[in-house]
Amino acid sequence: MRMILYPLASGSTGNAVYVSLGGMRILVDAGVSAAKIKKKLSGIGVDAAGLDAVLITHEHADHIRGLSVLSRRCGAAIYANGGTWQGILAKYGDIPEEKRRVFTTGEDFFIGPVCVRPFAIPHDAADPVGYTFTCGQGRLGVATDLGHIADGWLSELSGCQGLVLEANHDVEMVRGGPYPAYLKHRILSRKGHLCNEDCGRALSHLALTGTQGAYLAHLSQENNLPELALSAVSRALESAGCIPGEDIWLGLAGPDGAQELLAMDV
Repeated sequence: MRMILYPLASGSTGNAVYVSLGGMRILVDAGVSAAKIKKKLSGIGVDAAGLDAVLITHEHADHIRGLSVLSRRCGAAIYANGGTWQGILAKYGDIPEEKRRVFTTGEDFFIGPVCVRPFAIPHDAADPVGYTFTCGQGRLGVATDLGHIADGWLSELSGCQGLVLEANHDVEMVRGGPYPAYLKHRILSRKGHLCNEDCGRALSHLALTGTQGAYLAHLSQENNLPELALSAVSRALESAGCIPGEDIWLGLAGPDGAQELLAMDV
């Protein structure tokens, strides 16, 4: 079975990730325009109209901005938990009711043969989640907006061969940057975003559980640089005896998505 992970867009300007396994075509988040989602999917030979499901992590604008239009242009059901749906409908009340699906955080559900597990993450939203996707021996995970390393989400991601994982900021760039104090506090808080070093520590653990490839995602354009994220994560992996490029593949996901598609056969 072939599994595919491909961030279409990542960061504060918008997030969307394409996931494919078990013959299912799944979109996680729709934080950019429906037109951009369609164009990016078309670039890898996928018709947006043929998506099997759209899954939302939380109600912040950079994760749902394109959802209203997308919901009218594709036939896929849209999945979110109750708290997230409240936030979505407060902004976009025109999501067709027949396409809405409600799940409970922490309870598995299925899209075709794919077992989807939504798990709680520490972020300042109503009921934010990350996702794992399991089919046969294949397992993928998507988790951003993580706040801090927590045993709960780290355990949920264990065993994923492929991941999209947050490396949002360099701590010193945040502290010395131009953001107002309240925004710096939010970013650095335990319900904010994951820094480069913590991403490296988390990925060093996950590599020991079977992770073979990971995108560093949700990089801040103001408080991070791709080379800083890659360097910090690589150092952490090397300290744990895991050599990037040999033991694990690392990719970067930015506002225009990723340049490389992660495809794995299991």
